[in-house]
Amino acid sequence: MLSRRNFLTAAVGVAAAGGLAACAKKDDSSSGSSSGGSKTITLGFSQVGAESGWRSANTTSVKDAAKEAGYTLKFSDAQQKQENQISAIRSYIAQKVDVIAFSPVVVTGWDAVLKEAKAAKIPVVLTDRSVETSDDSLYVTLVGSDFTDEGRRAAKMLATVVEKAGLKGTVKIAQLEGTTGAAPAIERAKGFKEVMDAEHKDWKIVASQTGDFTRAGGKQVMAAFLQSNPDINVLFAHNDDMAIGAIQSIEAAGKKPGKDILIVSIDGVKDGFVAMSEGKINGIVECNPLLGPQLMEVVKQVHEGQKVERWIKTKEGDFLQDQAKAALPNRKY
Repeated sequence: MLSRRNFLTAAVGVAAAGGLAACAKKDDSSSGSSSGGSKTITLGFSQVGAESGWRSANTTSVKDAAKEAGYTLKFSDAQQKQENQISAIRSYIAQKVDVIAFSPVVVTGWDAVLKEAKAAKIPVVLTDRSVETSDDSLYVTLVGSDFTDEGRRAAKMLATVVEKAGLKGTVKIAQLEGTTGAAPAIERAKGFKEVMDAEHKDWKIVASQTGDFTRAGGKQVMAAFLQSNPDINVLFAHNDDMAIGAIQSIEAAGKKPGKDILIVSIDGVKDGFVAMSEGKINGIVECNPLLGPQLMEVVKQVHEGQKVERWIKTKEGDFLQDQAKAALPNRKY
């Protein structure tokens, strides 16, 4: 089994997908048309859901890029349920699409349906998130971020934030985790703790719980954290939406986000930058959701039987509070 860390060391050859026409499905959205007399590529794409600003931007990017490429896109929203994604993938197999892409809700539990896609000779591309499989040939490549490295970068950023704030004594951290079992939740926590344990003996995670990547979840869980651990002085949120929700609970408790409780989050959505420009978030590690153009290029390569890298990374940056106002006008999502 390959981990995300060593994906770049592997490359796989992909057989060209069969030239079979795709059938229409009444609840699918389609875009694209054939041009130049060549057959249009039909892509089946299953999205996690619409749980955050990041996810909505990612969906828009995929749809816009498919239209620009002239592909027929069959899109489904899994509403954060693995069973919905498995059902959608099986539907794409039945429709004989050319390529299947999906952003998996969780890491495990995909072998059976991916084996069905392989038996149907339909290549599978992962977007945004990874999976764990018993057979590495069940998917071709991953187009997405290095979540473990994002966790490491968040920890290094927090060290800078703590120093700038002049915080003394034990750094008492509340961690808002992403969806349980999802790759970004697992790997961001891992990367953060790796740096914390190695470099910051005075840091302590005093509370950690999933907020399911939603604002409502972040608000609810942070309120509970503040009741059980009123001396929390740092929040590490696995995404901006949870951080924004948590800010509401921090303010309701009579504390100042960004001052009484230092906040570092991951994503870099516009609302996160707005909060940072207001002094309520101290730093954000970017995770770029605009994967559509990269994905469509990979789909073309896979469809043509070209070799592709096992892991195709996105480009990202890190932003501290004093950079927020200058960076905000350039936020495209």
